[in-house]
Amino acid sequence: MAGEKPTKAELTSVPIEHLDLTKTQSVADLVDGYKRISFQARTLGTCASVLENAMTDPQCTLFFGGAGALTPGGLRKVMRDLVEYGLVDVVVTTGAIAYHDFYEAHGHRHWATDPETDDMMLREHFLDRVYDTLADEDLFRECDDEIAALADSLEPRPYSSREFLEHMGKIASKDPNSLVGTCYRKGIPYFVPALNDSSIGIALAKHHHLRFKAKKTPIAIDSIKDNYEIAQVKALSPRTGVFYVGGGTPKNYISQVEPMLEVMGYEENPHMYAAQITTDMPQWGGLSGCTFEESQSWGKFHRDAKMSISHVDATIGLPLLVGYLLQKGVHKKRKQRRYKWDGEKLVSLT
Repeated sequence: MAGEKPTKAELTSVPIEHLDLTKTQSVADLVDGYKRISFQARTLGTCASVLENAMTDPQCTLFFGGAGALTPGGLRKVMRDLVEYGLVDVVVTTGAIAYHDFYEAHGHRHWATDPETDDMMLREHFLDRVYDTLADEDLFRECDDEIAALADSLEPRPYSSREFLEHMGKIASKDPNSLVGTCYRKGIPYFVPALNDSSIGIALAKHHHLRFKAKKTPIAIDSIKDNYEIAQVKALSPRTGVFYVGGGTPKNYISQVEPMLEVMGYEENPHMYAAQITTDMPQWGGLSGCTFEESQSWGKFHRDAKMSISHVDATIGLPLLVGYLLQKGVHKKRKQRRYKWDGEKLVSLT
């Protein structure tokens, strides 16, 4: 009966099963073992189960949200594999993830360093530090010029970030390991809702500046077109799931699509699956660490949604999750969504 307290027998019905590494032959074996031990290993195992359920649900469109220095952190191809192997249907990241990917698509590298390196000395060498990783600012400037020139070549009108990332993806697609390029090749929409808060934004500011000086019309990035476009993806999807790495703008942007549709007059249809790996905690009141249960109070996630958050470094957690999914053959059990756009209108999602 409702309200009855569980019995002692019920509370002690699921034993911990100690990890046996002598029987662990793969990443999938390891993550399966995590499901039966404790602490953040178990939450990571639960995330794997949530994602497997979402990805094998034929009615589910899966949104990937990435924040943090994932490309300099060495996870570029891991993210790309999510798209290449059809595990996700929509990509939303910070501008930095897209920009650093575009930088590497040109054959440029990130370099290992010591986090105690003298930063003023690095500045003299035009090297940018992301904790224990370096990027070459001279080469950044070359990429900035290329992106500004790309903007110069386009019809001077408003573009969604998805539209502009398609043009960048066409350039980056010469590198098969590029996330931006793979989204272009596979026809997967890639949104960067805070595009101005990145080196792509810096490059577009240069384009705007030079156009203004020449008394010519620049292109513009219309972030509300982004809202309209991603809302159509959700509206045409019977069910949706989310997979967040980090939090920030990509997490809120994807989560808020459901309340946005309700404001537009659509029937309530909250996200049904949710998995996140993050190092942020809920007690500070920030979005990056907020629980999915908290988001249910906003109507973003269904009352019966399958949800799990694991507090783990992305450079540890993401390879384990993606390795698990690939080794389990989850990508062979689903069909990635196909899109047909007419400008900002999503004509079909199949």
